[in-house]
Amino acid sequence: MFPSDTDQVSDIVRLCVSRQVSIVPQGGNTSLCGGGVPLKGGRQVVLNLSRMNRIRAMDAVNYTMTVDAGCKLAALYEAAEQADRLFPLGLTAIAPHCEIGGNLSTNAGGIGVLRYGSARDLVLGLEVVLPDGRIWHGLRRLRKDNTGYDLKHLFIGAEGTLGIITAAVLKLFPRPQASATACVAIGCPEVAVRLLAHIRAHCGQSLSGFEIISRNCLDLVFKHIEDTHEPFGTKYEWYLLIKLDDMLQASPEIALRCGLQDFGEEVLAFGVSADSTVSEKWWQLRKNISEAQKREGLSIKHDVAVPVSLVAEFIARASRELSCAYPGVRIVAFGHMGDGNIHFNASMPDAGQNRAFIGQQEHGVNRLVYEVVRELCGSISAEHGLGQLKREVIRDYKDPLELELMRTVKQAFDPSGLMNPGKVI
Repeated sequence: MFPSDTDQVSDIVRLCVSRQVSIVPQGGNTSLCGGGVPLKGGRQVVLNLSRMNRIRAMDAVNYTMTVDAGCKLAALYEAAEQADRLFPLGLTAIAPHCEIGGNLSTNAGGIGVLRYGSARDLVLGLEVVLPDGRIWHGLRRLRKDNTGYDLKHLFIGAEGTLGIITAAVLKLFPRPQASATACVAIGCPEVAVRLLAHIRAHCGQSLSGFEIISRNCLDLVFKHIEDTHEPFGTKYEWYLLIKLDDMLQASPEIALRCGLQDFGEEVLAFGVSADSTVSEKWWQLRKNISEAQKREGLSIKHDVAVPVSLVAEFIARASRELSCAYPGVRIVAFGHMGDGNIHFNASMPDAGQNRAFIGQQEHGVNRLVYEVVRELCGSISAEHGLGQLKREVIRDYKDPLELELMRTVKQAFDPSGLMNPGKVI
């Protein structure tokens, strides 16, 4: 079903409840965990919100915009820019396809979390159709509201299991007046951890991106993506992309360059540029990793988070254990170093061998990686959610009391279990 407004969503939900038909909310359908995909069998209705794509209000003075859940993320970028504002949810690779309702329902992350926070941090208010069809009108534009439970946070990240987000009040920010990007070669992730702390101390709140890329990532990008090139004359094992944004017109390029120079000889090579063309070429290396890996073939993917100070230890330990258990395994590690979220994917270089590896060893690979994550007090899902794929495995890695509390909330909101069944819990 394709409702065009909140009242129609409410009517559909009421009808489904009366017939005991389950409801699967769906947005741009870009989820990697099957959160918006119906289960096999059973009576289910897919309720797609893509027709609900109005920007209801733009309040540049209050630095907010109120939008329907079906708005494409790219359209929100454009609307904010037209008002000389910034909406910083950094999912540029899929922004033309994903929708803000899904972004909020999965608490999406991206490359801007270091400075602006995840989707949860960018919301002031929500409108939600509850599992019984009632509409919660929570579209508040207040920066402060200390009147009890902050209900919006129950629905953000719930993947449609507690209700259907139909609209949101989003925070906007000033547009940066100057930017600079550095591409940096280093010898190992341990250096990246220390360099991140150094750059944060040196450059403060202007630091908006800090991404790590392994050699295997770039080899795949150069193999499968046209018009991509080595950033330096020499190949290195690890690279960083660091971005500064400044609200003043003074260039942050000097501050970034000085910060890297002050760090010392562990920076093996670097370039800094305020030129958008040069910067975009560097960022394309990062943005094309997933596409390049897709073209190479299947892999066992992990979207994990550990404390920032332990990222290097996670990469070293997980890589060592996988290599011992599965000789010849190719590890593609990259991601959001600045907030501790690493994408850690495993495959075999030989296509035939890889098919058997994926089919037979996925559980064992996941177990090895997730045990390291557990020991480092991390999370097995940093920004993609649980959906169907991790619904069962989360039981082994989340505190039983937390799961009990989650089930209690689910029972209170959706006692019939009709809202996106088989997802999250």
